[in-house]
Formats: sequence, C-alpha cells, structure tokens
Amino acid sequence: MDALTVTVPQRTPTLWQSLREAVHGSHQDFTAGSLNRAILLLAVPMVLEMVLESLFAVVDVFWVAHLGADAVATVGLTESLLSLIFAIAMGLSFSTTAMVARRIGEKDHEGAAVAAVQAIALGLTISALVGLPCLLLAPSLLRLMGASGHIVAIGSNYARIALGGSCVVFLLFLNNAIFRGAGDAAIAMRLLWVSNVINLMLDPCLIFGLGPFPRLGVTGAALATFTGRSIGVGYQFYRLIHGTERIRVLRRQIRVQWDVAHRLLRVSFTGIMQCVIAHTSWIGLVRIVSVFGAAALAGYTIAFRIVIFALLPSWGLSNAAATLVGQNLGARRPDRAESSVYRTGLYNMIFLGGLGLIFVLFADPIVALFTSDPVVRPLAASSLRIISYGNVAYAYGMVMLQAFNGAGDTITPTIVNLIGFWFLEIPIAYWLAMRTGLHSNGVFWAIVMAEAAMAASGMILFRRGRWKKKLI
Repeated sequence: MDALTVTVPQRTPTLWQSLREAVHGSHQDFTAGSLNRAILLLAVPMVLEMVLESLFAVVDVFWVAHLGADAVATVGLTESLLSLIFAIAMGLSFSTTAMVARRIGEKDHEGAAVAAVQAIALGLTISALVGLPCLLLAPSLLRLMGASGHIVAIGSNYARIALGGSCVVFLLFLNNAIFRGAGDAAIAMRLLWVSNVINLMLDPCLIFGLGPFPRLGVTGAALATFTGRSIGVGYQFYRLIHGTERIRVLRRQIRVQWDVAHRLLRVSFTGIMQCVIAHTSWIGLVRIVSVFGAAALAGYTIAFRIVIFALLPSWGLSNAAATLVGQNLGARRPDRAESSVYRTGLYNMIFLGGLGLIFVLFADPIVALFTSDPVVRPLAASSLRIISYGNVAYAYGMVMLQAFNGAGDTITPTIVNLIGFWFLEIPIAYWLAMRTGLHSNGVFWAIVMAEAAMAASGMILFRRGRWKKKLI
C-alpha cells in the first residue's frame, strides 16, 4: 500500500521574525511569495543603510558646528561640490543595481558577478579622473563657490581630503549597489556600521585634538570620514571575493569585458546626467543662498543635513523598489514589479510624511541640537520647516523615479530632473529670493514647488508602462 503523503503548510513568519531576518540577511527569492514581506526584507536593511550613510554628514556637522559659522559654511560649500561626485557615483550605481538585479532575476549569477566587476572598473577610472583635479584645485573651487578668504584658509585641506578622496566614495556607492541589486541588502548595511563607528570615534578626536590625536579643526572631520569609509570599502571587497549566497566574484572574472562594460556605461551615462542635473541644481541653490551671508549659508547647511537624515532612509525604501523592479522584470513578472512600486510609494509617503510633521512642529528645538548661534538658529529652523512641507511629494516622486532606474530606464528620470530642477526650481528660487523679499526662504519654497511637480510627472509617466519593455 502506498504511503500517504501529508503536506504540512509552512507557517508565515511573524513580523518580529521577519525583522530579524531582514537585519541578519534573507534567503528569500524576491520574485515570488508575499510582496509585503519582500518589501520588508529589502527595505529594512536598506533604510538602516541610508540612516547610517546620513550619519556621516550629521555627525560631522554636529561637531563642526562647535567651531563656528565659517567652519559650518566650509562643510556646506564643500558638500555642494562633493555632491557632484556623489551624483556621478549614484548615476553609475543606478545602472549597476539594475543590471545585477536583472541577472539575479534571470538566475544568471555568473552574469551578475561579471557586471559587478565592470562597475568597479568604471568606478575606479572615473574617480581618478575626478579626484586628482579636485585635490589640486580645492582652494580655487571654494572661491568659485563664493567662499570668503577666511573660509578658504581654514577649509582648503578639508576640501582636498573630501573631494580628492573621491575614490572611496565611488567604491562605497558601487559595491553597495552590487549587494542591493543581488538582494544582499543586509551586507551593505553592516559595512556601514563599521564605517560609522570609526567615524563617530575619530571625529571629536581629530577635530578637537583629544588624547594623543592632533587638533585638526574642520580638517579632522574630513579625515575621520575618509578613514571610516576606506575601512568600509575594504570590508566590501572581502565580502565580494568570499561570496554570498547570491553573488561572488571569482578570480577569473576580474577582467574587463568590453561588451558588458559598454552596456553598463551606456545606461550609466544618462543615470549620471540624471544625478548631475539634480546635484548641480543644489550648487545653484547654495550660490543663491550665499548672497545673504555666512549665517544664511550655515542655517541652510544645518537644515539640509537634517533633511538629508530623513530623506536617505526614504531613499532606502526607493532602492528596495528598484531592486524588486529589476529582479521581477528579469523573472518576467512585470505586474509584480509594478505592484511593488505602488506599495512602496505608499509606505514611503507614510514614513516621510510623519517625519515632515515632526520637523514642522519641532523645527526650532531640533535645530537647537546643532547650533546655539542666535543668528543662525532661526534661519535654520525656518529652512527646515519650509522644506518639510513637501515631504509627501518627495516620498512618492522618489519611489516613482527610482523604479525607472531599477528597470534600466535612466532616460525618463533624467528628463524629469532636467525640467524640474533647471527649468522650474532654479528660476523660481532666484525670483522668490531676489525679487519678492523672501530672501533665503524663497529658495526653500522653490524646492517644495519643484519637487511636487516632479512627483506628479513621475506618476503619470510610470503609469504609461513603457519601462516594462526596457532591456539591459
């Protein structure tokens, strides 16, 4: 007599079990099963990763604020230039995530590893072309941004380290993009734990000369961040070489494969332009704000650092949507890819909208944690309050545009960014700041208006569905 086969249904993991799995690393196939669970398993480590990335900026400005307005202005001006490097690294990471995720969805782990190697090779090449000129021209770049002679004097070495050390920024972004595309988001999160702990310990030591460390002032902040990120990059390479369940780079794969590199570069070009357009608009905004003096610039810098602290976790949710889009398109499940975007967009609006409400209601005490300067503090609080009015629009638009990138369609977000930032945001910011008497507040209202328009455009274009047919 045949034995009876009894099928025991699998128990659905509890929320706590899923959270633990997300932090420790998940083995789930993200192209099947519960979509909510897939979003949770990807989003939790990605959000924590972005929180940790934002800590670099927040910790630096917290300690540097004790050195005065000129030191904070140095950080703000340098960060506006560093944003161009971030833009290039992020643009390349978009295509890297898309290509790795597509190969993983197709169950082509060899192809995913090859794509990873090509991305790293491109990153090393581009970072050398960008970093060396910045290392030599850092003081001139600060002057170009409207820095006073005193800011140039105290900030040149900070700018040299921050801008000239762009190689670690590139590699940190790209390697994490590889892990995210593969679905190994927990690894990207853990390496930033290492980097941030080192930065947290070194910042006060190098800035104020605690113990055996030299007193380097604002330069110490740049050196601490560079050291933390460099050690994080070393850990990334260790994990890529030793391998994970989803991706491993073998020695025979460490060579340039021109066909893959060319495809990656072709998609990356518009991704880079997308981010360059967005970040150069930030430089334009900083230039407008700098007209109103160091106090306005310091207030803007503090407010924007706090906003970035909120936006980067939101960006983590958007990255989860991008990974789900790429992997599900690779698995030929476009409807699941689309559903993941709408659902992630809703969660992102709830998260960022809630934070925005807190910032609006408690802007002054939050800013007081960073500065007690009686001139800078009200300017920073006003900046934070105005920018936060647009949080719901930022949240939804971010997910929509990142979904295009996850599909390998970097052209659509580039066009949206060009129109939104350069044809709307910059002209409106200039007019409101210079012609209406709003001064620096006009810049912040322009940000809210432009981001709302971009969110609406992204939603309309996403619903058309052309991204589903994108090949990469």
